Amino acid sequence: METKNIYFISGIDTDAGKSYCTAWYARELMQRGLRVVTQKFIQTGNTGHSEDIDLHRRLTGTGYLPEDKEGLTMPEIFSYPCSPHLAARIDKRPIDFGKIERATRELSHRYDTVLVEGAGGLMVPLTEDFLTIDYIAEKQYPLIFVTSGKLGSINHTLLNFEAIKNRGIALDTVLYNLYPTVEDKTIQEDTMKYIKQYLSKHFPGTKFEVVPEIV
Repeated sequence: METKNIYFISGIDTDAGKSYCTAWYARELMQRGLRVVTQKFIQTGNTGHSEDIDLHRRLTGTGYLPEDKEGLTMPEIFSYPCSPHLAARIDKRPIDFGKIERATRELSHRYDTVLVEGAGGLMVPLTEDFLTIDYIAEKQYPLIFVTSGKLGSINHTLLNFEAIKNRGIALDTVLYNLYPTVEDKTIQEDTMKYIKQYLSKHFPGTKFEVVPEIV
C-alpha cells in the first residue's frame, strides 16, 4: 500500500501539545536521516495559513517549504477556533476530504515520512456523523499518540487506548510530553511508568518516546 509512510498524530485533548510534539518528532526523524514533512490536515481558528505549520517549521528549523506555498501541508483552513464540524458550518462550506487526501498522497510521494497532525483529540467530529478516529481507521494510518503527565491524563489515555483497539488502529508510537514544566514531578513520573507498563501488556509493539520540555 502506497500510504505506508503516512502517520496520523492525535492526542488526549486539544491541549496535549500535539503541534509541539509533531515538530519535535519530525526533527528527531530528520536527524536520523529521513526526509520528513508535516501536514495539518484541518486547521481551525486561522485564515489563509496554519499557525500549527508555522510552529512546525520554526521548531524543525526548515523555514517555509515549497509544499507550504502550494497549500499541500494545510489543505483545509477554517476561521473559527472550534471542532471541524462546527468550523465548517460557521464558514458555510463542507470539508473537502478529497482535497485533503490528494494533498497527503502527494506529500507521501515527495517525502520519506508524512506526519499528519489532527485537530483536537481522537473523538473530535469532522462532520455530524464522522469522527477523527473514523478517518484514521478508514485510511488505515498508523497512529502516533500524544499524552502527558498532567492530572487526569491516565484516565484520558486509557479511554483513548480502548477506542484505538476497538477501531483496529495500529498504535505505532506514544509520545509522552513533559511540557509544560511542572514543579512537582510526582504525578508526571508515576503516570509515565503506568502508561509504559500498560503499553507493554496491551500494545507490546508500540514505541514509547519522552518529549522533553522546551528549552
